[in-house]
Amino acid sequence: MKKMVPVEKNQNYDVDISDLTYQGLGVAKIDDFPIFIENALPTENVTMKVIKVKKNFAFGRVVKINQKSKDRVELVDKAYTQTGIAPLQHLKYDAQLKFKQHQIEVDFDKMKLDVTVNPTMGMDDPTHYRNKAQIPVRLINGQLQTGFYRKHSHDLVPIEDFYIQDPKIDEAVVVVRDIIRKFRIQPYDEQTNKGVVRNIMVRRGYYSHEMMIVLITRTEKLPSSSEIVAEIEHSLPEVKSIVQNVNPDKTNALMGRKNKVLAGKSTIEDTLLGLKFDISASSFYQVNPVQTEKLYDLATKKAALSADDVVIDAYCGIGTISLSMAQVAKQVYGVEIVPEAVEDAKKNAKLNHLTNVHFVAGKAETQMAKWQEDGLKPDVISVDPPRKGLDASLIDSVVKMHPKRVVYVSCNPATLARDVKLFTEQGYQVNQPIQPVDQFPQTVHVESVTVLERGN
Repeated sequence: MKKMVPVEKNQNYDVDISDLTYQGLGVAKIDDFPIFIENALPTENVTMKVIKVKKNFAFGRVVKINQKSKDRVELVDKAYTQTGIAPLQHLKYDAQLKFKQHQIEVDFDKMKLDVTVNPTMGMDDPTHYRNKAQIPVRLINGQLQTGFYRKHSHDLVPIEDFYIQDPKIDEAVVVVRDIIRKFRIQPYDEQTNKGVVRNIMVRRGYYSHEMMIVLITRTEKLPSSSEIVAEIEHSLPEVKSIVQNVNPDKTNALMGRKNKVLAGKSTIEDTLLGLKFDISASSFYQVNPVQTEKLYDLATKKAALSADDVVIDAYCGIGTISLSMAQVAKQVYGVEIVPEAVEDAKKNAKLNHLTNVHFVAGKAETQMAKWQEDGLKPDVISVDPPRKGLDASLIDSVVKMHPKRVVYVSCNPATLARDVKLFTEQGYQVNQPIQPVDQFPQTVHVESVTVLERGN
């Protein structure tokens, strides 16, 4: 028998919102059939229009709010919701922090793991925090524009104030946009794979205020290159590096492999927890410096290191956590799959006169197995994996090395809970509260630090 769906597309319904999904969508139910609704909050009653119906759920859009949540705040700009820049901008900040704590609790409950989750560490000013922007450049109504894509599309919404970015970066994007307009540089066209400028990337040191401009182009040749560079340097005195990144492929990948320094240095420098870091155009460097210091300081403290400890830092990037821990530990080994990041990590170790770190380029799971076979016996292992979490083979290697502690820095509560379950099945326990850190205010993402300790 075909299951009857209790809602119809394009029809309006009055519904009570009972929950928020991990994507920040309000949840309503009609005859136990879930409907996910953007810009709707728990405790609200809304009139919503059904915009898409699937077999087991539907999506709706708010037509009218009949009863408002006490946690609702006015939208700063609806474009921030349309583009996904700030999907939680309608939720009070303290409620955003509770939502993130709750997300971690829900994912651990699903795995039937009994843990305590501390309140989320928030920011004094949860706006204008990003130290890096990657802004598409497109032709709209005959004019070159910068902005952000509407969600689930490649339609550019022109934006000048991005709300969650360092205002100096927003200013720089507009200045560079106006300069490339002046020299009539053709923006990239995705349909035809023609045009020159694809994206403008800007990085700015939080402490150093050094700025890097990266022009991501489809073509090797950037017309009027020297004039453009001269105007950027004249208009933006903080700029210490101008780089052209060439990405000729018809692809969604943001950057190509080739970087050409057009002016200044190939890197900018910034400080994190008192350590200096050289950041290149392609470096992975956390985008929220204020919260990153809290996150990494927490990870280092929770590692409870002594001067005799040996540490492995899996997914070490440009060495941010490794170097922080190397200030305390006897020896730190880092592994990272991106060779350029490993080169940056080695340079950063030199920059900070730290000789007790050893970085290797390779897949974390392969290198961990190799270190384990070589008889390396770390006291602490730190992991900071991408959203997909840890490979089961990496967890096996970690367990075989018998570290006293595993410090897990996570950006995805669902894969964190899954991985912690695998660790607990092999004798490791979470004996202290998990600590969420709000690395991305106004969005649904949450970072956290979890410590796993070997059972006796």
